[in-house]
Amino acid sequence: MWRKQAVMIQRIQSIYLFIVVLISAVGSHFLYLWNTANNVPIYAIDKPMVLAAFLFSALLALVTIFLFKNRKLQFVMNRLNIILNLILLGFFVYWLLTIPGELISEKGIGMFLPIISIVFLVMANKAIKKDEALVKSVDRLR
Repeated sequence: MWRKQAVMIQRIQSIYLFIVVLISAVGSHFLYLWNTANNVPIYAIDKPMVLAAFLFSALLALVTIFLFKNRKLQFVMNRLNIILNLILLGFFVYWLLTIPGELISEKGIGMFLPIISIVFLVMANKAIKKDEALVKSVDRLR
């Protein structure tokens, strides 16, 4: 039983989801979102709602990795994670457009973390679809 579970975790969509976990959980702590006019970097940990969204996205991706037996639920969970990252990205765009220019002098790479997560989540969903099609084709042969 352990052997099969270890093999299932090594699927490509599991690797994509693990990358999303790393991006959301670790990247949000080390990559700044923007610099203020005084060159003070603002991280996700400085904004509790942003940090909560990043950590929830990481948790959702981590839970999704272990749903390999239920591909449809895995696909839906990825879609929810994509929506969460789109909301986070929309929040960043809204924040940049409404905050006066003097408060934000330079955008950081942390602003692009939701975009990178969305790309990997879409790639994971494509791999899940491919697995589902493969299982359906094998079932037709039986």
